[in-house]
Amino acid sequence: MLSSGLSMAELGMRVRGERRARGLSIERLAALSGISRSMVSEVERGAKTPTVLVLDRLATALGTSISRLLDEPAHEAVRVLRHAEQRVLRDPSGWERRVLSPVLDEVEFEFMRTTLGPGVDAGEFAPHAPGSREYLAVESGSLRLTINGRPYALAAGDSAYYPGDCRHSFANDATTDCVYYLAMELGGVGQHDIWKDTPDG
Repeated sequence: MLSSGLSMAELGMRVRGERRARGLSIERLAALSGISRSMVSEVERGAKTPTVLVLDRLATALGTSISRLLDEPAHEAVRVLRHAEQRVLRDPSGWERRVLSPVLDEVEFEFMRTTLGPGVDAGEFAPHAPGSREYLAVESGSLRLTINGRPYALAAGDSAYYPGDCRHSFANDATTDCVYYLAMELGGVGQHDIWKDTPDG
């Protein structure tokens, strides 16, 4: 699923570190993400490769982005991400997400390029924190964007904005690849402080 050299063990350590930094137990993270406790534990131990949807739900429950789970924050004023250095997530169902933005301290923002293969449905993503925003632009192909159950048909050159704190899904009903760009700004940073409990594991 992952490229650019990040191992499952390293990913698991980052998920565990983010969970502990928020004072969440494995049980609490499982409840917040809708992911089973056993799956959360396996991901943290590096024993299970999560799908992109699972990783997104864990990141959302932690009040952060997938990018922050994949990379350390950049400290340079200017950061150039060469193509070979960009984190790439490949889902078994036939789609790919390439993270184009660096991780920055105190900034929850993600810029990504996604390729959906022909006939691929990426599934439904859970609502992000209140105040989150997403901006999307289709580069090629066609995309069925569904927001809270309402579908929107987008063609090459079309763009869309929607609140990130609602249910959203992406599907390619065509016979050719769909490529789109998505910029996501997460709201409510620090919201999970109210859920703190005694961490385990």
